[in-house]
Amino acid sequence: MTCDGCAKSVSDSLYKLNGINKVEANVKDQLVSIEGTAAPSAIVEAIQATGRDAILRGSGSSNSAAVSILESFFQSDATANRGIPADGVERDVRGLARMVQVSPTSTLIDLTVRGVAPGLYQATIRQSGDLKDGAASTGGIWSDQGAHDGSAARGILGSLTVGPDGRGSAYINHPFQIWEAIGRAMVVSRQDESAGPPKNDPDTVVGVIARSAGVWDNDKTVCSCTGKTLWEERRDEVKRGML
Repeated sequence: MTCDGCAKSVSDSLYKLNGINKVEANVKDQLVSIEGTAAPSAIVEAIQATGRDAILRGSGSSNSAAVSILESFFQSDATANRGIPADGVERDVRGLARMVQVSPTSTLIDLTVRGVAPGLYQATIRQSGDLKDGAASTGGIWSDQGAHDGSAARGILGSLTVGPDGRGSAYINHPFQIWEAIGRAMVVSRQDESAGPPKNDPDTVVGVIARSAGVWDNDKTVCSCTGKTLWEERRDEVKRGML
């Protein structure tokens, strides 16, 4: 944003979303503070629709947010012929899940995927966060062993439909706390698990669930490890497929 007109354009675009209660744009600091219940992915897309880019700097309160970067572990013949190992040296990012705990028994999941085949996909949280062999090494679906209230399969999050453009999204409300899911893996796939554990096919994506910063918890403007600005980091991640 370079002027008050930019700030108004961004604010007007955001107020068109359902669930936006308050927008405050600060041109000097290049910050937009938003309060509401709209999905974070919808907020970023609304800003991008004005011709600008956006970096989400946190949602929820401290220790109540998590993120999972969903990547493809499928190794095609072409990849193998280039000598790229299957341990993820050049994995493609195909999705992102942002999670915010809104009560002791409820967590909202903003799930988006792209670059996969059209169809109905299932999203699950796994028992393990072991990505040594991609989706195949994450274990079964997260469950509470011995539960008698019908909640044993806690890791079944639900489904999302991917359209002809290879994009799909879902906004899910699920009963778990963030701390319970940290370190586990999330898998999004079209595979029927009744036939066995998921395999690493072109349309199965997986990522570890990691704790994320809450609102304004992360105020860095330059990455200390690389010296890059946040916007330079953002461009690099977009090239990898980051949403």
